[in-house]
Amino acid sequence: MGTRIDSLSAMSAFVQAADLRSFKLAGQQFGLSSSAIGKTIAKLEDQLGVRLFHRSTRAIRLTHEGEIFLDRCRRVLCELEAAEAELAYATASPRGRLRVGVPFVGELLTPLFGEFLTRYPEIELDLDYNDRLVDVIEDGFDAVIRSGEVSDSRLMHAKLGDFSTRLVAAPSYLARAGEPRTASDLTSHRLLHHRFYETGKLRDWGPAVPGGMVLPVALAATSLEPLIRLAESGCGIASLPCFAVADRIRAGTLREVLPAAEKNSRAMRLLWPRSKAPLPKISAFVKFMTESVRSALHETAE
Repeated sequence: MGTRIDSLSAMSAFVQAADLRSFKLAGQQFGLSSSAIGKTIAKLEDQLGVRLFHRSTRAIRLTHEGEIFLDRCRRVLCELEAAEAELAYATASPRGRLRVGVPFVGELLTPLFGEFLTRYPEIELDLDYNDRLVDVIEDGFDAVIRSGEVSDSRLMHAKLGDFSTRLVAAPSYLARAGEPRTASDLTSHRLLHHRFYETGKLRDWGPAVPGGMVLPVALAATSLEPLIRLAESGCGIASLPCFAVADRIRAGTLREVLPAAEKNSRAMRLLWPRSKAPLPKISAFVKFMTESVRSALHETAE
């Protein structure tokens, strides 16, 4: 290891001497004498078995081999400088503005953001709540939380956990309209649907509804938040993520419909731009959310 470290020092001396065309001026950059720089480069030449400089009493100039070696030395030293910068990033304290795209389901995530701010007071969270499919890089996000699969090779991603959907309605609606006993009974009810912002298509209700069954539409919204509120106020039946309605089911403001039906399971993921050395603020957010959301999803599933 010592020889390698010495070689790096010799490379630095060689690059300085080549750039300044003087052992004396190169020595001044390192606080060494002209003689010390000359001896360092002579030792390097002995190790390589080539002459790097043509020397005269008045000047030095690179040999052909020296020009080739200079280019390689620049690359090595550049990589070393980049590695040192990456290490400095990795060990720095997480700080700065962090812009995060978040779906409109505050019950699960919003309390966690408060915990994150307490743990990392030097980070400024900029939360963009929306249910549309954003372009993480083009729209300038540091991270985005979304469900489904990831196909963009420009992004890194971590699975935060799995969640299922529930068919729910307010007790007042069920008392008024009757409670469905089978999936086919849904066709005679007022159903509240989630519509994808990008495609205009309605989200399917998963295995609880047989394929080919056409469901009526009393209302469609591009965000989950109003569907939760409308279902809770007795407007109809909605298919919603379990973590978004678990507290309301426990509190009795919503009741699960067709509880024995097969559940549709989906993955929640955290996405962020691919980088060789993620900034400390992103690394901290990924680690915190991976641990915290997984635990929270497990609790809502119980």
